Amino acid sequence: MNVYKRATHLEIVEDIIGIDPVMRFAAIIDLKGNILESIMRKGKTSLKTQKEEEHFCKQVAQRRKMRQEFNKSLGMVRYVQVEREKVTQMVIYPKRKTVYFTLEPEVSATKKMNIINKAKKITSHL
Repeated sequence: MNVYKRATHLEIVEDIIGIDPVMRFAAIIDLKGNILESIMRKGKTSLKTQKEEEHFCKQVAQRRKMRQEFNKSLGMVRYVQVEREKVTQMVIYPKRKTVYFTLEPEVSATKKMNIINKAKKITSHL
């Protein structure tokens, strides 16, 4: 049984942020792109305004729908990773929610995979 099944969204994003010190931001988004809960790591400043963050999350939901069109031919998306100069963006797709989180740039591929796998375990019930 998933120990997070009864956890609140806030507890879940707190645990995602706690996976590793390189984590910056974590959010749980509904399928329409609304932010259900989000948290920034203490001591970090957001690279986007709240309005930009909300707009970005709406786009994450739209991209999920677009990617689903290829599930039958290519298989389901395991995760999405975008490398930027200032931040690495990650998205995972549990069944009913979308989880978006960011981490510091220049993190090793091995560390990123460990973070993704831990985040998937935490959010597998969503």
